[in-house]
Amino acid sequence: MNQVLSQRFSINYEYDIHFTAHLFALENNLLKDFLQARGNPYFKQKVLFVIDDAVAQNHVNLQSQIREYFAEIDAIQAKTPCLILKGGEICKNDPSALASIIEAIDQYGIDRHSYVIGIGGGAILDLVGYAAAVSHRGIKHIRIPTTVLSQNDSGVGVKNSVNYKGKKNFLGNFTPPVAVFNDFVFLQSLDNRSWLAGISEAIKVALIKDLPFFEWIEEQAINLPLRSSVEMKELIYRCADLHLAHIRNGDPFELGSSRPLDFGHWSAHKLEQLTNFEVLHGEAVAIGLAIDVIYSYLIGNISEEEAVRIVKLIQQLGLPIYHPILDSESTRQQLLTGLLEFQEHLGGRLTIVLLEKLGKGKDYHSLDFPLILQTLDFLQNFQETHQQINEIN
Repeated sequence: MNQVLSQRFSINYEYDIHFTAHLFALENNLLKDFLQARGNPYFKQKVLFVIDDAVAQNHVNLQSQIREYFAEIDAIQAKTPCLILKGGEICKNDPSALASIIEAIDQYGIDRHSYVIGIGGGAILDLVGYAAAVSHRGIKHIRIPTTVLSQNDSGVGVKNSVNYKGKKNFLGNFTPPVAVFNDFVFLQSLDNRSWLAGISEAIKVALIKDLPFFEWIEEQAINLPLRSSVEMKELIYRCADLHLAHIRNGDPFELGSSRPLDFGHWSAHKLEQLTNFEVLHGEAVAIGLAIDVIYSYLIGNISEEEAVRIVKLIQQLGLPIYHPILDSESTRQQLLTGLLEFQEHLGGRLTIVLLEKLGKGKDYHSLDFPLILQTLDFLQNFQETHQQINEIN
């Protein structure tokens, strides 16, 4: 006799993205109020901070500020010293980095009434979120992104991951943070590459979802590389808002194969690996966008004028459209394997987002390899011509 018990339940996720400055200043009660509002009188909240080493070096008083910030709050115990880890993609490739967070969680007695707070770029936040999610079957985590890219894209989403077997984000989970605190002051210490790299994610989401936003980026293309605070704050806010809207209204846990927010990413992920992660993620995305934009032109979806307009914008913003490693035929063939790895990561059939028109993306389930190579030739020639013009001028 066959029997079956059916069960169904749903879980609502809710978290806010806070925009502030000087988060750990004594007069800024934003984080204190957040934690105290969610406190339990029967448990003392413990907080473990994991900080990107670049942030710690550029903000030498950060740990003392954290200690002072929580010193007079009896219900919250900030565990110090904070755990400092090497940031960037290296932390997601290093099993010892993950182990060190789990060891600290164990050592400090961080439980499910407590918090792990990550302060750093997208890689550190990915790592911290993953470590928190697998410890005690899920410890609450808070993100404090410190780069343009993490404040407008990766830090506001629901994904956490580490790399494994040479594959980007092979191990991971979908565990939203309980809150995100974007402190613009952290961006002031970024080098120029990191400041610019995050703009690529704004171009990406604007091209597939919001043409007026893309046109706004064009209008601000002179100011953004000059580290203009006003324009960058606006870019981060609008980009984060579009990402949240997609997560809220789309497929937040990626149960399907379509991932519009990965426009430009199939080649970007592979290019990061091919350059041994010397290319920043945002720089790789800029190149990936250029590839998918030119491909969209070659299949007749957008005009050459529109495609060149986008590529020139990427260049004007100080971002790359091509990498010399792609001059090699063998490397180009390796890049093409990124499509298969992308499909494996997504599951199901291959789904790549290209431009149907400016401001709107469209799913495609196959790409033509010779046409991709033609795209690379186009970008290689375009960059060489651009360099020659600059040299003459």
